[in-house]
Amino acid sequence: MVVQYARRWFTVEEYHRMAEAGILGEDDRVELIEGEVMQMTPIGRRHASCLARLSELFYGAMRGAAIVWPQNPVDLGEYSEPEPDLAILRRQPDFYLSGHPTPADVYLLIEICDSSVEPDRRVKVPLYARGGIAEVWLIDLEQETITVYHDPSSGGYRTARVARRGEQIAPSAFPDRPLPVSDILG
Repeated sequence: MVVQYARRWFTVEEYHRMAEAGILGEDDRVELIEGEVMQMTPIGRRHASCLARLSELFYGAMRGAAIVWPQNPVDLGEYSEPEPDLAILRRQPDFYLSGHPTPADVYLLIEICDSSVEPDRRVKVPLYARGGIAEVWLIDLEQETITVYHDPSSGGYRTARVARRGEQIAPSAFPDRPLPVSDILG
C-alpha cells in the first residue's frame, strides 16, 4: 500500500512569519520557491570569488544608474521569494526598504553555479521566466560559460545564448555597459 501525503505550500507572508517566530534563523540558507522552503547549497570559494568580482564590476558599471542587489530577496508573487546571487534593479530612493523588489523593478538577475548548474537551469530559470523577469544570466563556473536568457513567457525563456571567454556581454537595459566574460569568470 502506497501512502500519499498532501504537501503544504507556504506563502511569502507565512515564510516571513516563520522567520519572525524564530523557526527560520537569519543564518539559515533557505529561500521560498513555489511554496516550498528550499535549502540553498553552501557557497564555495569559486562561487564567492565570482560573486565578489561580479559585484565589483557591476558597482562600477551601474554607478548612479541602477542598484546592485547581491544575495537579497526578490518578490515573485504569493509563493516565491528567491535570493539570486545578484540582481540589477531600478533605482529606488529608499533602496527597497518599503518592500522587496518585484519583477518590474528587475533589469537583470544572475545565478552563479559552481558544481551543478542543472538545479538552477531546471528550477530557478523557469521560475524567473514565469515571474516575468526580463533577463537572467546563468554563470556556469565548471563549463566557463554564461547563458543569457531573454524574452520570458509562462513556458520559459524564448531566447538563450551562450557567452564564452573572449566575448563581452551587457544587460539589455544597459547595452552601452558591456563586461568581458573573462573578467566575470576570473
